Amino acid sequence: MSILAATPYLILNGRADEAIAHYQHALGTTTTSLQRFGDNNPNCPEALRNNVMHAELKAGNGTLMLSDGPGAAPPPPAGAVNVALHMNDEAQARRSFEILADGGTVFQPLMDAPWGALFGAVIDRYGVSWMFNCEKQPA
Repeated sequence: MSILAATPYLILNGRADEAIAHYQHALGTTTTSLQRFGDNNPNCPEALRNNVMHAELKAGNGTLMLSDGPGAAPPPPAGAVNVALHMNDEAQARRSFEILADGGTVFQPLMDAPWGALFGAVIDRYGVSWMFNCEKQPA
């Protein structure tokens, strides 16, 4: 068996629609697939009918998957998993970092890292941890 990909799957406890719009604004993602709990299940409880069962977002060459989750489960603790973004546009990295930091918590402000990149870490308003690593362009 060989692993073809490892994809982050975010459980957002009823905030998936909001997060999809936020990630589109912050990261330029596009939604390639979205199914709601009520789309194919006529027995779905009314309270869950419009919740996101599964969504896939295109993020550069990668994919993020997300869901509202099955109902009233408590949110997972922040910091257990980080989504690492490897970027090559410093202005875009700064813009995306600031948007994700709005309403969230900056763990490591963007800084010139010793390995020659711009690096920072933030936990967004949904409790998702993001690590930014942006290649520095030669001056």
